[in-house]
Amino acid sequence: MDRSYAGITGQYTRSGNDNNQPKDHAASSRRGRYRHAPVRQWCHPPRTAPGRNESYYSSAACSFQHLQRRSVNRTQDFNNLIKQEIMDGLVNQSDRIGHRYDGKHHGQYASSIKKYTSAAKRPLNRTEQSHLICFLQNFTATPSWNWRSLTTTFHSFTSAGVFTPYNPMDERVKRTQAALLSTLLDAIIFKCNQKPQAMNIDPRGVVNLLWAMAKLVDNGLEQTPEFNGAVAALLPQVNAQKNYFIPQHIVNLLWAMAKLADYGQEQTPEFNGAVAALLPRVNVQKANFTAQGIANLLWAMAKLVDNGQEQAPGFKEALAELLPYVNRQKGQFTPQHIANLLWAIAKLVGNGQEQTPALNEAVAALLPLVTAQKKQFIPQHIANLLWAIAKLVDNGQGRTPVLNGAVAALLPHVNAQKANFTGQGVANLLWAMAKLVNGQKWAPGLKEAVATLLPCVNVQKAHFKPQEIANLLWAMVKLVDNGQERTPEFNEAVVALLPRVKAHKDRFNAQPSANLLWAMAKLVENGQQWTPGLKEAVTALLPHVKAQKACFKPQEVSNLLWAMAKLVDNGQKLTAKLKEAVAALLPYVNAQKDQFTPQHIANLLWAMVKLVDNGQEQTPEFNAAVAALLPYVNAHKANFQPQEIANLFWVIAKLSDNNQERTPELKEAVAALLPHVNAQQAHFQPQEIANLLWAVAKLGELVELNVVTSTFESLVYRISENPQLSQQTILMSLWGVMAGCARLSLASNSNKNNCLEEHINDLFSRLEDTSPDNAEEQSILAMATSWLGRACPLVPHYPTIISKPQTVVCNQLQSCIPSLRIEEEKSLNSLPPVDLLLPDHNLVIEVQGPSHYVGGDFTTRNGSTLLKIALLQKAGFEVIEIPVNRLLSQDLMKPYIDQIKTRIGFPPPGHGSVSLKRRWADEAYVTADKGRQPSDHGYLTAAEHSEEQTGKPAKRKKTNNQ
Repeated sequence: MDRSYAGITGQYTRSGNDNNQPKDHAASSRRGRYRHAPVRQWCHPPRTAPGRNESYYSSAACSFQHLQRRSVNRTQDFNNLIKQEIMDGLVNQSDRIGHRYDGKHHGQYASSIKKYTSAAKRPLNRTEQSHLICFLQNFTATPSWNWRSLTTTFHSFTSAGVFTPYNPMDERVKRTQAALLSTLLDAIIFKCNQKPQAMNIDPRGVVNLLWAMAKLVDNGLEQTPEFNGAVAALLPQVNAQKNYFIPQHIVNLLWAMAKLADYGQEQTPEFNGAVAALLPRVNVQKANFTAQGIANLLWAMAKLVDNGQEQAPGFKEALAELLPYVNRQKGQFTPQHIANLLWAIAKLVGNGQEQTPALNEAVAALLPLVTAQKKQFIPQHIANLLWAIAKLVDNGQGRTPVLNGAVAALLPHVNAQKANFTGQGVANLLWAMAKLVNGQKWAPGLKEAVATLLPCVNVQKAHFKPQEIANLLWAMVKLVDNGQERTPEFNEAVVALLPRVKAHKDRFNAQPSANLLWAMAKLVENGQQWTPGLKEAVTALLPHVKAQKACFKPQEVSNLLWAMAKLVDNGQKLTAKLKEAVAALLPYVNAQKDQFTPQHIANLLWAMVKLVDNGQEQTPEFNAAVAALLPYVNAHKANFQPQEIANLFWVIAKLSDNNQERTPELKEAVAALLPHVNAQQAHFQPQEIANLLWAVAKLGELVELNVVTSTFESLVYRISENPQLSQQTILMSLWGVMAGCARLSLASNSNKNNCLEEHINDLFSRLEDTSPDNAEEQSILAMATSWLGRACPLVPHYPTIISKPQTVVCNQLQSCIPSLRIEEEKSLNSLPPVDLLLPDHNLVIEVQGPSHYVGGDFTTRNGSTLLKIALLQKAGFEVIEIPVNRLLSQDLMKPYIDQIKTRIGFPPPGHGSVSLKRRWADEAYVTADKGRQPSDHGYLTAAEHSEEQTGKPAKRKKTNNQ
């Protein structure tokens, strides 16, 4: 209802709100508590009181009957309404007639109050309300009142603002106000519970009462059990009277029920039944609704759906019938109607409404009106319009010139009205701007509007609700993702919001919790410092992940795991709470596996592997989640974006490197993705190319040789042509190209690819002036100098650990050939140490644990192993590999010992031997990787060397990943 307080009998109600959440009004007093309290005269000052109060207590006599005959106009003094003789007359009428008194005169008096406010075009102000409430101490509704008197009194007082809870309010006024409201609510409940023949209930009264109750709640009144009881008593009357409602009644009833639902009214069977009873009447009366009626109906329907109302029978039909009238009535809509209609359509679409031709035509009819009436919109309209347009775009609405024109028309008014936006308005505007700019060019005026709003975040910080805090942080991160500069105002806004996260931690539901952790991870990824406020906000939210685990949607599960992986990768400690949060989510990956989009699948796999890479335990639940997702890589292979393809390759390589079982699904995922590497080669970013080179090389013999060659040839040129590469990208690419060349050099039937070797020299030359202090980076430079036959400019430090399997082989050789000179853990040409060196024979013996094979299968060597062997061979050493699973018995080990004896010229006693060259299977394996932001250095690390020495998985040192 608009603020003219014209009442139900006047024009249609106006919603006065489109996307606003309930206002934070002060709660009214608890009415039931004072229902039976004695009422005493306390608020009547002497008639001779000086000053401004004199006008309220004129000595002029004026009977109540005379007051009713007068028309109350704008200039009438308020004192004529609160003369003591009026109240005396009302009390006398009630006392004289007793139980036969029907409340007629009380209703007429209430109407006179409404007429006064209607003439003044405003509700009662605080002073007027205080004096009137004092005057109404003995104004009591009784069971004898008839329906008309009761509904007129309740509706008139509500329209006039008699029950509006001002803040602050005198406690005596509050008590009297509560007692008066209590008697009226009791009378409504009593009347509705009478036998049908005694009710005398009419349709208009039902409408007026429900509208008034919705208006009370909208004005901040507390919904007490007594209030809810009155609503519950009225709802069945909607169904009973449905055939008698005129179009205006239908509009006002649906508006009222939407308002009540928006403020938490329980959607009981009676409530849902009332809605279902009204919807068919919309269809019947469709041609009789005014422009305001159409706007309010669509607003109400959107509000009901937004508050969880199931689309009752007749909902879709009613909506389909109303939408064409938007176009037909477009010339009659006011600015508020336009804002409410676009908000309603956007809400309906956001809640699953199909974008039918009729809906699109309605949007197309409204957008030009936004531009035409741009100067007439108040701040709330501007915020709601931009929110609605952004929501429609987010759900597939085309960015037509008319739509862009509407946005351009509104943006300057953001700056002009900046001081008048509420907290919710600021949140909705920044959210809308983030949505509008997502992946698009910045529209003219958009950056200026964002810059205008950012200081308002700090100013309004105390007024933001939990949902708005989450939306703001999400929006600000999205803006930065799309090029927003992190100005001092931006940073101040972030600093202002983070403490609010901790303060409201218990009020965030599942979606805001997920959005907040995602936003914080993105902030850190974009360079946000780990301030105390950020640390406390993350710590405050993590327990809610576990508590709300059953409420997260598939996208939220994906975002949460991605966020936690990002936070850990950027310095967040892997605390017990974080581990618990991860453990709580993993079963839901399996449970929701068929609902994840391609992006979700890529992000989930990246996140899980990244967490394990940073110390998260690889539990059975982890393995089950990975196993559940891998088949969907094949199913969605054609829908992955270039970054997702690169990340998935990284994931698969990491899983293989962590001894993840080489299942058919993993091989199928690689095979499914590889063709898309060449198809998408023009779209990969340098970091993604580096990830692909590293991952394909890391998978070693799992990928068919000719596929390795074609993949490397198509990608490495893209790296070489780019002069602006980070050191990390160069290092990853260099290792990948070397491992790829190693694969080629060890294959007896392959053509050696000199072009790839030229790229080793090119990449190395870009690093010649660097002096890395990281052990892994030093190792890769040492391997590159060895490959190129150059002197190593540094001396990498490698830990030396003699493993038990290594000792077994050494002892066996020494027992057979006591004179044989054997050196252990010897570093040759600045390369990682070898297990056993026979220096007199230029022979290296490598005892290969499961970490040297893809998936630990003791058959398919990985890239790190191939590179080390190739480098040793280039340095002039012959290499014999002994898998540790061949040391389980003397019979299994004997052929390898005999082979070594033969090689050094010491004849074995038996004849059995194995070929010096490994007979690797000719089977063609094809694989690929994909994840989210990985960029691990893919070379043999010190930790891998430690693992190969012990035969046991070593604790891996963290690598720098994107």
